[in-house]
Amino acid sequence: MSTNQKNNEEEIDLGSLFVLLGKGFSKFFNFIGSIFKSIFNFLITILIFFKQHFIKIAIAAVIGAVTGVFLEVKKENLYASDLIVKPNFESTRQLYNNINYYNDLVKQKKAADLAKIFNLDEEAAASFKKFTITSIETENDIIDSYNQFILDVDTTTVKSYKYEQFKTAFSNYDYKTHKIHVVSARNDVFNNLDEVIISSVVKNKYFNRLKELSNENLNRTDSLLRQNLGQVDSLRRVYMQVMVEEAKKQSNGTNIDLGGVKSRTKELELFETNRKINAELKRVVDDKSEKYEVINVISNFQAVGYKISGVTQNYAFLLCALGACLMVLFLLIKQLNTFLNNYKK
Repeated sequence: MSTNQKNNEEEIDLGSLFVLLGKGFSKFFNFIGSIFKSIFNFLITILIFFKQHFIKIAIAAVIGAVTGVFLEVKKENLYASDLIVKPNFESTRQLYNNINYYNDLVKQKKAADLAKIFNLDEEAAASFKKFTITSIETENDIIDSYNQFILDVDTTTVKSYKYEQFKTAFSNYDYKTHKIHVVSARNDVFNNLDEVIISSVVKNKYFNRLKELSNENLNRTDSLLRQNLGQVDSLRRVYMQVMVEEAKKQSNGTNIDLGGVKSRTKELELFETNRKINAELKRVVDDKSEKYEVINVISNFQAVGYKISGVTQNYAFLLCALGACLMVLFLLIKQLNTFLNNYKK
């Protein structure tokens, strides 16, 4: 009797458990369904809003477009040109300061100062509209800088300074390549700008001194590595001759000369040393090519600037979109005001 009672209790417990699970799943799916239902209702509400006020929004967009076309016809054409550079010896900050200074002169409409700086007449200098400089951001620059940081500091510092922290502290000045963008109302004023912009940094005595010292060290290292490479090659030839002589001796008799094994081992060590010196020499040559100048020019200004155009620069499109957005905003505020007035009642 007691056994039957226990079985009945277990069946009741299992039944209750399944009922609870069923309710849980039902609530979960109802919740998911309510989310989709809310999204659907929201989309329908938006469509109804645009259907009710389509004519008003269209009229506002047309008025904006007509105004934009009028302004587009009246506005002056703008042209731009770009200079891509790769600064060395931490001269990036000075370059940014110079470009910002030129842009400040443009904002203050000091055409005479710009004409003096860039050796132009005042009319050409007055045509400048903007000077900007931005970094060309790549993940490789951050990785390379972090690898160099690891090589330069001790192990304890590396453990306490993770890559994510290094990446967060990486600024625009730390990227290797930068783009200087100049905008003008004329397309023929970009020809000699790069020489003036670069010379403004290159003439700095501090950067010139760093360049000279760096190139002296690289030339000295290059000469020493080439000398070491020649010595290693000479030793390799000597060991090769020794191995040939030992091979001849072994072919003339039955004696086993363990010196041959030792010579071959040393020859392999010299080969590895030769490989390492060549790799180091390649790195030095690459450094010499990159650090030969304070600023390396990757791409000069185009002599004739390209015309700035596109949808985002077109007044007709911009004012059309602005007119439609303002009308939508006005209608939403009006509906909100009506809702608030009815809510008070």
